[in-house]
Amino acid sequence: MRTMLSGDGESEPNLDQVSQLVEEICKEDVLTLIIHQLPILGWEARKDLVHCWTILLKQKVDSNHCCVEYIEQHIELLDFLVVCYDNKEIALSTGLMLRECIKFPNLAKYILESASFVLFFKYVELPNFDVASDAFSTFKDLLTKHGNVVAEFLTAHYDEFFDQYETLLTSPNYVTRRQSIKLLSDFLLESPNAQIMKRYILEVRYLKVMMTLLTIFVANPNKPREVKIILGKNKGKLLELLHNLSPGKGSEDEQFEEEKEFIIGEIEKISLSGSF
Repeated sequence: MRTMLSGDGESEPNLDQVSQLVEEICKEDVLTLIIHQLPILGWEARKDLVHCWTILLKQKVDSNHCCVEYIEQHIELLDFLVVCYDNKEIALSTGLMLRECIKFPNLAKYILESASFVLFFKYVELPNFDVASDAFSTFKDLLTKHGNVVAEFLTAHYDEFFDQYETLLTSPNYVTRRQSIKLLSDFLLESPNAQIMKRYILEVRYLKVMMTLLTIFVANPNKPREVKIILGKNKGKLLELLHNLSPGKGSEDEQFEEEKEFIIGEIEKISLSGSF
């Protein structure tokens, strides 16, 4: 199957044969077979199947992505691929397969709205570094590949999602915190998420978490123009919230107060247009 799909190194694949193969694969439920047999296959066989999977999803027959349509009709296969992160032997293979699926908006939308999506908040902190890193790559793709799909999801599941995301921003794992801060800025600064971002940064319940993010944003001498404009337009509300934030006690709260005063000073320098 791999040779038929990608050639043998000397000759290119026959497109008619490839189309026929794709149709038969969908007709005979081969995609379901591939996924469910992955746990019992050896490394080389899994490698070949992942290679074929990548080609199959991209392949069109009469302008239709037949394999993508098959997955849409057997959507539970995506849930199976997600929970495979619990199996470190095949997690990296199924992670690649998931990311190929996420390239298609309808499949990404399903994963975001499925019950299995919440598992990513656990998977990105698995003790196996390679698996956790792969899970974070998939998590990132889900939140950045399709702006409109993500905006729709965040609007519908705002509280649920950000309550979960806060656990990553406050994780005891330094790598998780840094990656999550970077990812948060990546998807919130996408234009379809502008309203979500404004709502998020103005909520008191997230303000202490946002202190870390604001420190990064305001201290960065090379802030993107969009960040400067957003900080400028929300300057008054941000300053009001920061000034009204009650001082705490203890070394952590003393550091928090220092960070707050620094952020206030930097925001005060920003004009409504985002310039200094």
